[in-house]
Amino acid sequence: MPEILRSIPKDAHELSVLVNSAYRGDTGRQGWTTEADLIDGSRTDAELLRALIETPGSIILKYVDDGKIIGCVELRKEDNKLYLGMLTVNPAIQGKGIGKALLKAAEDEASQQNCEAVFLGVLTGRKELIDWYIRHGYSDTGKRKPFDFTDPRFGAPKMPLEFMMMEKNIS
Repeated sequence: MPEILRSIPKDAHELSVLVNSAYRGDTGRQGWTTEADLIDGSRTDAELLRALIETPGSIILKYVDDGKIIGCVELRKEDNKLYLGMLTVNPAIQGKGIGKALLKAAEDEASQQNCEAVFLGVLTGRKELIDWYIRHGYSDTGKRKPFDFTDPRFGAPKMPLEFMMMEKNIS
């Protein structure tokens, strides 16, 4: 029976493999959420994920089925809102409701933490992903943030990129 649980530090390697397979490289192209045409390199690594898991106020929820992590989402409280990032589903099984279940779990976590909204950034070139979030009640805040990561663990952009900031009121 699938379940959504909080990740622990020993999950970091398995999470890293999952996230990188969904966002980058040829395996990412199996699903519809790939960034492989926009950014070279890895999306993250086990060290960074372990640090996120161990950071107070930061959570990585994992979707586990038959003992294997097949989805995850990063959450972090910022003031009275919950940041949602790195929503990931194994590319071979996308479109089966796992992303929706993780999104719902994130919104439930925001409610439990007395947050008024959930917010996230989506690369502006990712129309299909923006449309997915809109269908789930998120809206464009009008704010944009540049993709200005210099750490190679986040990959190297193939072109100038920016994030569309989106938000959903949950209070």
